[in-house]
Amino acid sequence: MRSANTISQRRRIFSTIVLLFVIIVVFVVKLVDIQVVRADTLSADSVGNRSIEVPVYGARGDIRAADGTVLAGTVMRYEVNLSPKMAVEPIERTVNKKDVKIPLAESAAAIGAITGQTPEAIVAIISTALADNPKSDWASVEKAVDVDTYRALDALDIPWLTFKKHPSRSYPNGAVAGNLVGFVSGEGEAQAGLELGQDSCLASTNGEETYERSADGVPLPGSTVTTKAAKDGGTIVTTIDSDLQWFAAQALAAQAQKTGAAWGNVIVQEVTTGKLVAVADYPAVDPNNIDGTPNPDDRGSRAFTASYEPGSTFKALTAASVLDAGLASVDSHVVAPYRYIPANGADINDSSIHGDLNLTLTGVLIESSNTGMSKFGELLSEKQRYDYMTAFGVGTESEAGFLAEDSGILHPWEDWDNQTDYATMFGQGLTTTAVQSASIYQTIANGGVRMPVQLVAGCTHADGTVTDVPAAAGRQVVSASAARSTADMLEMVYQQGWLADTWKIPGYRVAAKTGTAQMSNGDGSYSKGYIVSVTGFAPADAPKYVVSVTLADPVNMNTSAAPAPIFQEVMSQVLKKYRAVPSGAPAPALPATW
Repeated sequence: MRSANTISQRRRIFSTIVLLFVIIVVFVVKLVDIQVVRADTLSADSVGNRSIEVPVYGARGDIRAADGTVLAGTVMRYEVNLSPKMAVEPIERTVNKKDVKIPLAESAAAIGAITGQTPEAIVAIISTALADNPKSDWASVEKAVDVDTYRALDALDIPWLTFKKHPSRSYPNGAVAGNLVGFVSGEGEAQAGLELGQDSCLASTNGEETYERSADGVPLPGSTVTTKAAKDGGTIVTTIDSDLQWFAAQALAAQAQKTGAAWGNVIVQEVTTGKLVAVADYPAVDPNNIDGTPNPDDRGSRAFTASYEPGSTFKALTAASVLDAGLASVDSHVVAPYRYIPANGADINDSSIHGDLNLTLTGVLIESSNTGMSKFGELLSEKQRYDYMTAFGVGTESEAGFLAEDSGILHPWEDWDNQTDYATMFGQGLTTTAVQSASIYQTIANGGVRMPVQLVAGCTHADGTVTDVPAAAGRQVVSASAARSTADMLEMVYQQGWLADTWKIPGYRVAAKTGTAQMSNGDGSYSKGYIVSVTGFAPADAPKYVVSVTLADPVNMNTSAAPAPIFQEVMSQVLKKYRAVPSGAPAPALPATW
């Protein structure tokens, strides 16, 4: 007979075996559930908890001068971030074979010494984030630091300090062409100028990548996967010569400040191509420091965006039109009184009182007589003159495509009143931009062929393809003989006009004309200020370049004597820079009077 102890012992063993079997079954069921039934779901959740998605920034395209000089480019900057919940724990390190703990204050001081922040500021970033969320894993230290700062911070080897690459805009040449280039916001959004106008070419497309991180937030090596590739923006190449742009801007600023001008611009245009090789504005703007130019109107290019009555520089267009129509020649006669009241009742007068002048068409340009030009201009019908003006590009935005370009004002000839009918013959009753005025002289200098105005040579995409190449075909506006005769008359203005000694360029034949017009108040009336200008081209016997200079309200010298020194200085530099061949023969001697 078995003892009670034996039976009890066997029961305990059996119970233990049963319990172990039940436990094993539970574990097997759980294991099957984890590794088989819910394997995909749990794996995805696990990866989701460890996998981090981050943007990969594409680089915005460059804006370059014709010689390759970078006017706007992209440089790498780094966002500096930290993990507040990790930062409060001391960093454990082994120093000289001893385990040490580096407190937050010490780490904060090391960071601040590099970023320029106080240790207290770094600690405040952490404490503020934790006050909002005790489990906060992210806070920003600096939005964009340069490479040297990044390297110095990275060398601290602080585990809770993290970095993210972020392209940032840079303008290495500062204010050189700044009024043309424009600028972007702190977030990289295009705001003005070519940056905005050519944004479809320059803009990049951001990509995306993922990486897995450990429990302490450190990225796991080899875990980064690009899920969407970033795409860099295209490159805009302008027609601007960066050296000449700088020179023109310096000459303009010096004379504008000397004469007290409110603003001004200088344009240099290549005669045979229509390319703008310099477009300088005053005041200038440095895209690296937009706030340094407080007036928003000074941050763009008034050469494109501001139209005004051109005044007497426009008389060259009227003269060329009359010549092209065969209604006069360079030595045709007219009697130019001080005051002229034509049959329609308009009232025209010259700028200063004088007796009747027996002038040729050449003499009318030399004397800049409004009454004389009116008598020649009335030989054309209103429609004829309007058609010539539009063919020269008046009243229409240029082909340059500059953002917010002003088309100027040229009312249909049917809407002209009696005064406007005549005023448009000598540059009043209509408005043009400085670029349009330069284009008029480019047409005359180019044998009567107007070339499309070019500022951007095209968009070169990241894959090397080039798009948006501007049109290069010109259009005959006036005959070659009419253009040549007009150029000859403008040479006489340069040689015999009242500024002959001021704008003289030894060794070269030059054709030029001055202009003076009252400034608009913006309400249909005139202010007390004047727009003064000089436009011309050289060498006149084989024209290569047009230079146009405009100054607005030069209070210390409100005549065309104000821009003339700029014209002389810039044109001299242009001829020297491009090694223009000096003129070999003298200008034709055309009679001014009869």
